[in-house]
Amino acid sequence: MEPRNVTNPVTEFVLLGFNHSLKIQQFLFVVFFLVYLMTCLGNFTILNTVITDRHLHTPMYFFLANLAFTDITESSVNAPVLLSVLLSHHKSVPFKECILHMFFFHFIGGAHIFLLAMMAADRYVAIHKPLQYLTIMNHEVCVVLVAGSWAGGFIHSAIQIALLLPLPYCGPNTLDNFHCDVPQVLKVACTDTYMTELLMVSNGGLLLIVIFVLLLISYTVILVKIGRQVTQGKHKALSTCIAQIMAISITFIPGIFIYARPFKIFELDKVASIFFTVLVPVLDPMVYTLRNTEMKKAIRRLVFRVIRDSSQV
Repeated sequence: MEPRNVTNPVTEFVLLGFNHSLKIQQFLFVVFFLVYLMTCLGNFTILNTVITDRHLHTPMYFFLANLAFTDITESSVNAPVLLSVLLSHHKSVPFKECILHMFFFHFIGGAHIFLLAMMAADRYVAIHKPLQYLTIMNHEVCVVLVAGSWAGGFIHSAIQIALLLPLPYCGPNTLDNFHCDVPQVLKVACTDTYMTELLMVSNGGLLLIVIFVLLLISYTVILVKIGRQVTQGKHKALSTCIAQIMAISITFIPGIFIYARPFKIFELDKVASIFFTVLVPVLDPMVYTLRNTEMKKAIRRLVFRVIRDSSQV
């Protein structure tokens, strides 16, 4: 199919948001606003605790602090847009702003996905090579792995945007979502996007599937190792590992549903987007960090130190 004559190129997109009554949207606004506050509070607490407490200057907590940072930034990219759409029924977004939003959304989201893979590798080394763990996962290696996660997210997002930008957009300019995202934007391009969709699915969906399968294999091996060899604290270790498997499932399955298929728009796309843009950043601290006894002790030390310092002022 040849591109249609682009006489009126799109300069803005209109986000349709949610097709609910005003009262329901106001209720959702309150709920998502509270979730966003909890996300920021929980992840800022983890980040500050790891930075200030020398007992937590280990590879595992280094990765957890970086995960908290990605949760804060990813939520801060998406939550304001979601909240503004709920207040205004629909929101017009300039074309350049929409492209920037998609870039940072996939940049941070991609870094988050790669970081989860690095964390699984860290746990694998800790359980299978406990005596060499600190030698293998030294500070330089950890920094390189985290930097690689961000570089991977940047490359992934840059490819997505590079595929979108050359396409002509001449209307309609409505996106059936609460934020700008690749499937909806690609569908309003006035040209044949079949090859572009294939490239997008390969770059996004296939990547998600591969990393998800590798993570499941890694955690399965870890579970088997715990079941066979670990005796002290076995049930707690198993519980933590299972909780992390559930957390990565909540992260990956909605993403695979959206990005690993031809970009046909379904109503469930919005529900899936809510999972990894709103719920994952608030669940990550609870699953990965706040269940940890050492972290809880460190947070208590931080709170007592803040109270003590404030009382001396």
